[in-house]
Amino acid sequence: MPEDKIVQFVFFETVLESSEFISEWERFVRSENHDVKVTLQQTPAKNGFKYIAQHYSVTDEFSFVFFRPKRSAKIAEVEIRAKKAGGYLLIQEEQLKKAKADESKVFVFLIDRPHDFSSYNQLMPDVKLNIYEAYYENCQYACILEFFVKNSAVDELREQLKQVTAAEIGTYTECVLQAT
Repeated sequence: MPEDKIVQFVFFETVLESSEFISEWERFVRSENHDVKVTLQQTPAKNGFKYIAQHYSVTDEFSFVFFRPKRSAKIAEVEIRAKKAGGYLLIQEEQLKKAKADESKVFVFLIDRPHDFSSYNQLMPDVKLNIYEAYYENCQYACILEFFVKNSAVDELREQLKQVTAAEIGTYTECVLQAT
């Protein structure tokens, strides 16, 4: 029987330029000396950038690895706000690989779990959908939907999603990292 895939979602907001944040991120990943699979995505925000980190693990090895108990003086000076959304069980996986260069990810953050996901699965052809369900009671959302969509179709998908749900919707692109 395959092991359950758990994904920890952590949000970051910062006024740092993208290259500066990614440099700090890579330094953190190297300092933790771990080999877990992590995907980092970004989207522009009003005063900087927002990021989502997805930490992939299986249920028996799941742990929160993104927060150190004490920050160094240099990192403490940098304005980076982090918020854990929690650990989520991957219940539908249509996209096994990272987003392609001509794709973006559209995330939908659902407070309540729908009775069925068919309306989301049928939105657009050629869109892949991964669905994550809260694994722990204290997760921020009931479900997180991750759509893989061509950059040229992002606006159309977002409009269709607004017709289906009033949930929070965000469009992210994967960051190019040196140390992962």
